[in-house]
Amino acid sequence: MPLVVRMTPLRRPIGELLKFVAALRGPRRAETTAFFRRYGVRHESWHLQDTADGLVVLVVTQIEAPAAAAEAYAASTEPFEVWFKAQVLELSGHDPDEDPLGPPTMAVFAWDDPPGKA
Repeated sequence: MPLVVRMTPLRRPIGELLKFVAALRGPRRAETTAFFRRYGVRHESWHLQDTADGLVVLVVTQIEAPAAAAEAYAASTEPFEVWFKAQVLELSGHDPDEDPLGPPTMAVFAWDDPPGKA
């Protein structure tokens, strides 16, 4: 299944990111689950990294059909999506309506442990 990897600067205080995460895990958990399932996401993780240029958020998404999902997500006006995209724009300066998958990335290395090998 394809992976989409994105990096975006964190332009707001870390507390605001954590408040967003708390909403996704807490009162908006059911909406968050429905949202990811709607777009064929099987796994998503966010990683905060402190770089010489400041904090960045690395997002790794395992998704069934990235291009189709990105198009549908960018066009969506569902209330949860509108709220989610507004949070992303505020926290990062990245507009998910214009570039839902983020800048293109190129995988240069991957390794998997073959099943049954010791």
